[in-house]
Amino acid sequence: MDIIRLHRIAITDYADIVIGSIVTGVNELRIFIKDGSFVDIWYSLKLSGRYSFHWERMAIDGTIYRHDNAPHQRWNVVTTFPYHFHDGREGNVRDSYLDPAPDKALHEFLTFIRNKLNDISFER
Repeated sequence: MDIIRLHRIAITDYADIVIGSIVTGVNELRIFIKDGSFVDIWYSLKLSGRYSFHWERMAIDGTIYRHDNAPHQRWNVVTTFPYHFHDGREGNVRDSYLDPAPDKALHEFLTFIRNKLNDISFER
């Protein structure tokens, strides 16, 4: 997993929604979104394949969106367990079909954000 590559994808391919990005660690990336929200990307250095893609919007509208694969037993009813998606809030969990390849997963997640931002703009 190459965090610098993910950084470049975010600022280049999603310049319409991304205003900046910082590498906060060898396995962590924070992406700043044009609406004032941010995305934290994390890959475990100890547990192979463990990750989290988290879009933080609590200060804007009280929502979060996160794909992760932490094997929390309370989400074992999700058919893609341990992969799951927090859709708007912590307790609203659905199946997650995020690609296992980090660069593809980032494209999928930032495309989701782009579409969600367009929906929000349309609602106003």
